[in-house]
Amino acid sequence: MSIAICPGSYDPITFGHLDVIERTSKMFDEVVVLVAHNAKKKYLFTDDERLASAREALAFLPNIRVELIDGLVAEYAKSIRADAIVKGLRGPADYDAEQAMALLNRHLSGVETIFVMGSSTLMHVASSFVKDVALHGGPIRDLVPVNVARLLEEKVKNNG
Repeated sequence: MSIAICPGSYDPITFGHLDVIERTSKMFDEVVVLVAHNAKKKYLFTDDERLASAREALAFLPNIRVELIDGLVAEYAKSIRADAIVKGLRGPADYDAEQAMALLNRHLSGVETIFVMGSSTLMHVASSFVKDVALHGGPIRDLVPVNVARLLEEKVKNNG
């Protein structure tokens, strides 16, 4: 059985993420979506909110499971005998940011990183942009799944 890992902060999960994860699910028997926890990073959503919203958004894919990780992706990959770590790319800047991490993950675990180009219609979608649009009252429902849009709109309303 082939296993891939799709790690990310998913703060929040977007249609860009779903695009890459869905296409990855067609290439591997099982895909583990790892919602990363980094104590040094400030998130808009709690770990539980990011985990629950990703699970709900991905429920339509039968070979996906969503887990929270508070450690090294490479160690997790090795522990489950993953065949690949899959990262989505929107363009050259994403590649530049991901290349060193891919090399480090391979060094630590022996697991290769596969880069999947995001769909051209979603290349403008990034979690940081979605949060910025939402904080300024702009439309986000064409950028994120409906469950995430509701959660984000509620968060903005309560914190605004």
